[in-house]
Amino acid sequence: MSLVNLTINGKSTSVERDTTILDAAKNLGIKIPTLCNLHMDEINVHNKCASCRVCMVDTARGLVPACATNAKEGMEVQTNTPRALKARKKVVELLLSDHPQDCLICEKNGNCELQDIAQDLGIREIKYKGTKTELGMDTSSKSIVKYHDKCILCRRCETMCNEIQTVGALSGVNRGFETMVSTFFNDPMTKTNCTYCGQCIAVCPTGALTEVNNVNQVWNALDKKDKTVVVQVAPAVRVAIGEEFGLEAGAISTGKMVAALRALGFKYVFDTNFAADLTILEEASEFIHRLKEGKNLPILTSCCPAWVNFVEYTYPDLLNLPSSCKSPQEMFGSIAKNYFAPRVINIKPEDMYVVSVMPCVAKKYECSREELGQDDVLDVDMSITTRELAKMIKEAGIDLSNLKDECFDIPLGESTGAADIFGATGGVLEAALRTAYEWVTDETLDNVNFTQVRGFEGIKEASVDIAGTTVNVCVASTLGNARKVMDEVRAGNSKYHIIEIMACPGGCVAGGGQPYHHGDYDIIKKRAAGLYNIDGSKQLRKSHTNPAIVALYNDFLGEPYGEVAHKLLHTHYFDKSKVYANATTETLEVAEVTAD
Repeated sequence: MSLVNLTINGKSTSVERDTTILDAAKNLGIKIPTLCNLHMDEINVHNKCASCRVCMVDTARGLVPACATNAKEGMEVQTNTPRALKARKKVVELLLSDHPQDCLICEKNGNCELQDIAQDLGIREIKYKGTKTELGMDTSSKSIVKYHDKCILCRRCETMCNEIQTVGALSGVNRGFETMVSTFFNDPMTKTNCTYCGQCIAVCPTGALTEVNNVNQVWNALDKKDKTVVVQVAPAVRVAIGEEFGLEAGAISTGKMVAALRALGFKYVFDTNFAADLTILEEASEFIHRLKEGKNLPILTSCCPAWVNFVEYTYPDLLNLPSSCKSPQEMFGSIAKNYFAPRVINIKPEDMYVVSVMPCVAKKYECSREELGQDDVLDVDMSITTRELAKMIKEAGIDLSNLKDECFDIPLGESTGAADIFGATGGVLEAALRTAYEWVTDETLDNVNFTQVRGFEGIKEASVDIAGTTVNVCVASTLGNARKVMDEVRAGNSKYHIIEIMACPGGCVAGGGQPYHHGDYDIIKKRAAGLYNIDGSKQLRKSHTNPAIVALYNDFLGEPYGEVAHKLLHTHYFDKSKVYANATTETLEVAEVTAD
């Protein structure tokens, strides 16, 4: 390992060659502000675009951008000279001069990095006046809002979409003052192959990219007297929502969250974990069925809607491989409306309004898919993110951190530890293995911890012996890693029997709807650790041992993977490649006509 020595603000340090000044400063605990830099070692992205120029520092060569200048032997760097501070301040003032002045009503108010840097630099007036960019807003999708006027051309979203997720929905378009990061020919998001994973939102430093806000719709539903409004909460939410109220990342806030939801006015507060256990029984049954027949392998998990969108757009020739199971969000909605509503509380399915709280913005799109329902009644009526729930709690004046813990309502609030780990990469696969092992071998699995599928590597693989059969498994997180795995499957080179894929780095704990982590991967790891702590603390840790699930099959569903289960808990997929190709062709034809 080759090291170089340098000093920053008089402090000496040694770093590996090709390390940027920005990263060298971090080693010394010296903060250099930046808006464009996207640096996440765990997913191997080191963006050095130097587009914002906020990180200018003083060297013997003069002012240089710290994010794009490598440390050199003997280099002396000053981060806070009058010249550096003046340059930094001027850049931010210029950015603000072409930025909407609506901070008080912006979705990112309080979480805007541009706002924070302006505050740190003491900027109290906009010195520069002139024409402002007016490029409009894209509100076409159910998941993502793109407000072009708030884009500062940092290119973080473009890096995330192209290099990490390999979706390619976002890119720099136009020139000069009209330059913006947008879609091909500035088409609406709905006419692209966007998967709605929301990772562009997670890294955007301003309000240029936000989720579709469904808070008002939920408040309106809670105000309706003719609807029974119930809520379900995904596993990853309980280890993240506390961050919005000053608690440490990974703090287990389940009981306080339940109390807050009940205080907001929900008639029943249920747990998506119940449906996660249900998913395992269906998915494990489907896997065992395919394994015995030796067909349609590897089976691909289908819990992540962004991943489902990705495979529909990119691998339509392999749509026989994803599990036909609905996601836990959708399974819950189906059971709530088709079992709990008519059989337990004696109301019609259409008189129940199901709200989901998810770490994911793709769930907003998923619950609008027409095939996910029965008799024109959608399984889930509305989905909000962890951030949106926090807004509702604050709006209601509820102090979550001081609430007394309360429990989920029964029976759709009962779950095992296997369901909790759904929120971390590898968790769905581990939960499935716990059940599949016991069902195939008819033996008790004493050690339920399949640690070989845990961790934050982008692609993990393992082999598990089940009754003499070696089952090869794979876990991939981020769509870029999913592409690598799926290209091998398409080429016929895959040895796997089961593949779990999550679109977000580290799984749902890093979902696009979670509290902003600002590139700090330690926050994501703490959230995952919280989920494994919940799992380890529970007496029941295998989905098929959940007594409420056993009762549901006995009383209503019949056999796992049976006729009733297929009708209510399974779905089908679509070849979206042609839809995207047609939209692109239409755009090109319009462009050609315009050019003529």
